[in-house]
Amino acid sequence: MATPEGFPASFYGEPGVLGMLANGISAFLVLLQNFNAAHTGKEANGVENILAGVHLILIGGICQLIAGLLSFRKYDHLSGTAFIGYAALWASYGATRIYFGASDNQTTNQTSNLSLSTDLMTNMSLNGSAEIPGGYYFLSIKESAIAGLIPYILLSFLLAFCSATVNYIMPFVFGAITATLIFEAVAIVASSWALVVSGVLELLILIFAIYGSAVLLLKGLTQRLALKGFGTPLFNVLLLGIGNSASAQSIGQEKKKNTKYAEPMALGFFCDSIAPFIFAFYSFGYMKSFGLGAAWVSIISFAQLFSSYYAHLRQDCYHTTKFGFHATYWLIKAWGEFVASTLIGNKSEVGSAREAMVGDWFFVVAGLILCVGSLNMDILELIHNMLFVLVTVSTVPQIPIEGYYIFFGVACALFTAVSIYGTFARLINSIAEKLLIPVGKQPVSTANMKKALKWGKSQQVGSEMVPHTDQASDVLFYLLNGVAALSAIHSKVSSMNPTFLHLTIPWVLISGAIIQAYVSRLQVTGGGRFGSVISSIYVGVWAIWTWFRFAGTLLQLSTGAAYAFTAGAIALLVINGFLMLIAAYKNLVLLLLTTVMEVALVCFLLSTLQRLPYRLEIAMLALVAIICVYGILATLVSGIFSERLIPMGPPLLKEVKKQETSPELPCPIASSRLTSGLLKIAGILEQGGVCGIPTDTVYALAASCKNPQAIEKIYNIKDRPAEKPICICISSVEQLVAAKPPFSPLLWEFMRNVYPGGISCIVKKGDWLFQLGVGPAYDRVGTRDSIMIRVPDHTVTGHLCNITGPLAITSANPSGEADSTHHSMVIDRLGHKIQGVLCDGDSNEVVASTVVNCLKIDEGEKQQLSAGGLWTFMAKTKELSEDLQLCIVAAHK
Repeated sequence: MATPEGFPASFYGEPGVLGMLANGISAFLVLLQNFNAAHTGKEANGVENILAGVHLILIGGICQLIAGLLSFRKYDHLSGTAFIGYAALWASYGATRIYFGASDNQTTNQTSNLSLSTDLMTNMSLNGSAEIPGGYYFLSIKESAIAGLIPYILLSFLLAFCSATVNYIMPFVFGAITATLIFEAVAIVASSWALVVSGVLELLILIFAIYGSAVLLLKGLTQRLALKGFGTPLFNVLLLGIGNSASAQSIGQEKKKNTKYAEPMALGFFCDSIAPFIFAFYSFGYMKSFGLGAAWVSIISFAQLFSSYYAHLRQDCYHTTKFGFHATYWLIKAWGEFVASTLIGNKSEVGSAREAMVGDWFFVVAGLILCVGSLNMDILELIHNMLFVLVTVSTVPQIPIEGYYIFFGVACALFTAVSIYGTFARLINSIAEKLLIPVGKQPVSTANMKKALKWGKSQQVGSEMVPHTDQASDVLFYLLNGVAALSAIHSKVSSMNPTFLHLTIPWVLISGAIIQAYVSRLQVTGGGRFGSVISSIYVGVWAIWTWFRFAGTLLQLSTGAAYAFTAGAIALLVINGFLMLIAAYKNLVLLLLTTVMEVALVCFLLSTLQRLPYRLEIAMLALVAIICVYGILATLVSGIFSERLIPMGPPLLKEVKKQETSPELPCPIASSRLTSGLLKIAGILEQGGVCGIPTDTVYALAASCKNPQAIEKIYNIKDRPAEKPICICISSVEQLVAAKPPFSPLLWEFMRNVYPGGISCIVKKGDWLFQLGVGPAYDRVGTRDSIMIRVPDHTVTGHLCNITGPLAITSANPSGEADSTHHSMVIDRLGHKIQGVLCDGDSNEVVASTVVNCLKIDEGEKQQLSAGGLWTFMAKTKELSEDLQLCIVAAHK
């Protein structure tokens, strides 16, 4: 059932079927080419390679990307990371096949020229003075492919290892992919025997993928595991625990995150392992041209944007910013090196032109700000950010060309090593949902961070909460506009240098237009009052700026074309005036930014008339960059701590709101002290509504078992993952007795001693539930084989269950947030999503019920109770027999 908030995870079926088949079919396509090449002795060339590449991009890339996106929505950390990672792999390998096919055509038409370039490539060194003739995009294809495959081999091995903690089908699929990548890399530089081995391994991938897809497909159709392979790991992930895992909750900022989506941190680190590894190979001279390398880095960078996007959906400002920031940097560097190595080629010219570029300094400053933000996270995040700052420093264009690439290569190698470890640590810790692989302690406590970052009078205000819509997307907005503005700075002399103009285009276009379009999308989903108006307009501003000021000079636009840009500049000036008005409703920093951009647009207008005041333009663009630095710091800190610590200035214009004498409640309410109130809520439940009700512990959301659709609504209301089942609530043990479930005497003894009370018992499902009155909701509550039962020690809840029959209940709080201990909390947090609240004042407890697993209560297993539920449990079990006390397995909810 769809709602404005989207679908619950259970509605996304089994995306693993699509992901597995995409891997299997992609491997089959490569297998056919490999076996044919081994059999005939002739490798595929020309159109064959191009067609194979297109199919790999469509099937292994796009189809598997969809599977990964759906897996993130299904709260599947491993599959989401693996499928998007492998989607990038197959898309990159498809691009490689296309390059091979295109280079074959180039070879046919220009054999002599290519022979000359091959000799030149052999004799030149990366930092030497030799030149690569412009336009040779197909040099170093094999070297680029190997540079891309090696990091995927390492990460694929990690994915295979991590998948062994979840099931025993994926390890074989991912392991076969790992081995295949090894022999594919060997086949690029060796003889046909590697193609045969690779073909055999690809056949194994196909077989394992078909079986795994069949298992998942049957699971989706039958809602049970009809075939073996999933549900049972090769080994328990908890065996990987190192050190004191109990400290997991004390590390980093423990914000309440939206748990509707899987954690994207492992994917972000995954992408941060691929791009710098390729750059390291290039910097050390293994690749002479970055033509194909730019394709590999671009694909993995766009994959990293998806990790930023899902961090945004989880309301995680820090990782949204970090991964979007990194993706922008890798894209700019990739296309900058593409231009330098394929269009220009002369290293001395490139080095001389780069000296006039200053855009990289903004990345250095922004990287330092991220380091400040990571002080509230863990040591791994801090080290990762510090090494990224080292990477940005290594690419400062003022470094002499002789040491530029060596410095960059070393920095990328160090960054890659930490990123690979981060991928493993984040993925294992996400799968286990606890700290097993060490990431270090929190460098600075949250309290000390807040104290250090509060400015001036904000110490007194301190409690101003900042909505999520003002967080992550705003940080990226300031970051991208700052990069574009600083990169666009140039003098009159540099504007006449074609090499400088070529190199500047990626810096302004990618940051100001391409990635800012992504930020516009974030602001649309954020739901702010003005949405993405400002960022969308600035996408056009920087695109037009790049086209006229940099590409236009290279294209030698006519006078008539220049006048067309004059008309466009006037239109942009008028539009930016309206943006200034919008900014006046938001904050002073944004208003100042749009005002300075107005002056910068005046300079752009004058440039179309050949009357550009260079000094004024340089001053305005530098001022835009400075304002953006402050905006990044203020919005990032606000996003991390969800309160305004660094002031952004008050809005100059404020919306006049009508004063209402009595605020309208978002949903109907009823008093638990009145019989009419109880009947009112019962009637809403009978009609398929979801209501907040009191229990003997904390407030709960309730839906009638007579209306399965209402139970589905609860997942949307709470943003609750489908993996977390919902329990049922009844009024007394006698209701269970009447249903005649096949419980053992030991279990009956336990239930009679703990019910009614704050205990939830997990028991086996059976046909007795239909007798109990659960019938229509049988498949909507509990798991496939078990169900959790509550008998609250609360008169109001008991009477309500007597009226309505069994209720499906779960705690009345957004998933991942604190429990509701007063009816006002339920109204404030969920009132706009539910159909009623039964008001009963303060709850009796501040924590939810204690869950007791009674599935093995007859097997004599003795396990320690969880600390959270120990007191409550002992209060209830003090009169139990000794045999029963030895059989209880409890875990605090």
